[in-house]
Amino acid sequence: MKNNIKRIVIAGGGTAGWMTAAMFSEYFKGIMDVILIESDTIGTVGVGEATIPPIRVFHRILNIDEQEFMRATQATFKLGIGFDGWRSENQDYIHSFGKTGKEYWACDFQNFWLRAKELGIECEYGDFCYELQAAKAEKFGVSEKSSINYAYHLDASRYAKYLRSYSEARGVKRIEGLIDNVAINTDSGFIESLQLDSGECVAGDLFIDCTGFRALLIDKVTESRFEDWSHWLKADRAVALQTTLSGPAVPYTKSVAHDAGWRWRIPLQHRVGNGFVYSSQYLGDDQAVEELASSVSGDTVSDPRVIKFKTGRRAEGWSKNCIALGLASGFVEPLESTSIHLVMSSLVRLIKLLPSTGSLSSVAREYNAQTNRELENIRDFIILHYHINGRKGNPYWRDYANMDIPDTLKHRIELFKESGRAFNRDGEVFIAESWVQVMLGQGITPHFYNPIVSAMSKSDLEKLLAGIRQAVDKSVARLPNHNDFVQKYCAAEKP
Repeated sequence: MKNNIKRIVIAGGGTAGWMTAAMFSEYFKGIMDVILIESDTIGTVGVGEATIPPIRVFHRILNIDEQEFMRATQATFKLGIGFDGWRSENQDYIHSFGKTGKEYWACDFQNFWLRAKELGIECEYGDFCYELQAAKAEKFGVSEKSSINYAYHLDASRYAKYLRSYSEARGVKRIEGLIDNVAINTDSGFIESLQLDSGECVAGDLFIDCTGFRALLIDKVTESRFEDWSHWLKADRAVALQTTLSGPAVPYTKSVAHDAGWRWRIPLQHRVGNGFVYSSQYLGDDQAVEELASSVSGDTVSDPRVIKFKTGRRAEGWSKNCIALGLASGFVEPLESTSIHLVMSSLVRLIKLLPSTGSLSSVAREYNAQTNRELENIRDFIILHYHINGRKGNPYWRDYANMDIPDTLKHRIELFKESGRAFNRDGEVFIAESWVQVMLGQGITPHFYNPIVSAMSKSDLEKLLAGIRQAVDKSVARLPNHNDFVQKYCAAEKP
């Protein structure tokens, strides 16, 4: 089927819908009409408040001013995620966004660190990471010469509103209404139009499904199965609750392990986003609400909300002339803050592949293949946190430790154990350094290291490590307090 793309229809608003509208309105202005349909009567999930560094690339693509965006969304900075009690009940670590030590062509820095441990040189792996040490010290700062790698904590609902204003200023037409029917061409199987509850018919050439878990469009055009990953990622519920700030906002997300799940804490400028992720097989909803409410600090400013989900993906996120984005395409639980990133990376992929006219079948196949590889890599990274754990005193964590895991993840773990080696696959969002930090943090210590580091004497190794650590300490010492920097750089008005 030939397709001449002149009109793009986005079904659903929220973060995914307005990110899509922003991207298309910036790059296809005057080329394609962009229409977004949403209803004020339908709420959005709106709890994806933590991000990862590629969001800054997305903002640069859209020429978004960082300070303006942060004021509008009550945003703070994020240098990583603190994992409390994941390895065992009394052990914590931070997965930061930084690189550790210095790169060497023949082997990565962890080999030098492993050699140092063998020689009795006292040091922690994280001592040599700028971003990690800044997070621990609750410091942050940016300048034109800054090399710090970071992301944001943001109010997802305000972010959608910010992107809506951005998009409408660039010509996006928003239509208020509920979708009653999806009209499908009986010959091609393509979507022709969307019928609204008002009676209005919205025709288009390309349809983007941002309707969340309901997936109103993509289910009408594909027969491909939903790949259920709940045998690897057991959580199927989350409780979300907002509270007032009870102290200065820190520059990292907190992830605290509980007996049947884990709790997040995301500090914004004027409130805190809290949540509890769990499995209904191990914990009831009422118990989960009670456990979250008893764990948070500050006064509650919202009622607890239980969100049900299933981890997995649609084998075909792009089918016919419909592309599912965000929750409509699948869900990998929120542990490493990938939801907003997956929308962004899918949009970039879509724009790179999108033809102005012609057959969409080969383009859709390539899009799906790239998207699926990215999702599988993220899936494996998330499973790693659960599977390698020392919390075997209760069924939830014990079942994770004893379960079979994907062969792709098994290979990574075995390779790291045997050689200290970590690597990246094509299109992977988490760099090798992230894998190293989490594997070490969860308690995997390699048995061996690259023999090339043995050529360095103990004294030379001590000098190398001392120089790196001193450079990190000096850089961190020069940074201002994170909360103070936010107030000077991008303070938002109190709501």
